[in-house]
Amino acid sequence: MGRPWADATGPADDGWETDGDMVRSAYALHGADDDFGQAGDLVRDVFDDAQRERLIETVAGALLAGVRSPVLEQAFDYWKNVDADVGRRIEEKVRTGAEPRM
Repeated sequence: MGRPWADATGPADDGWETDGDMVRSAYALHGADDDFGQAGDLVRDVFDDAQRERLIETVAGALLAGVRSPVLEQAFDYWKNVDADVGRRIEEKVRTGAEPRM
């Protein structure tokens, strides 16, 4: 359109068909939207025990490959936010220096 910006509000002209008007507006978060909800659901509800164990082995193996403080503690916190049990097991493997099985 000859300018470096787009219109910020209102219906989008010449867009494709939808069930309603296409508008530019702020995204409204779903109640379960956060940084860890979907990942936690995947680990708890989709993965079986064998898949969870492989995830733990893979993450622990990566952390054992030289990750140090303070990043190491941040990684533990991250995985505990995804799933408390998986995070605890990852930290346990790393703290004991257990070599991951491949």
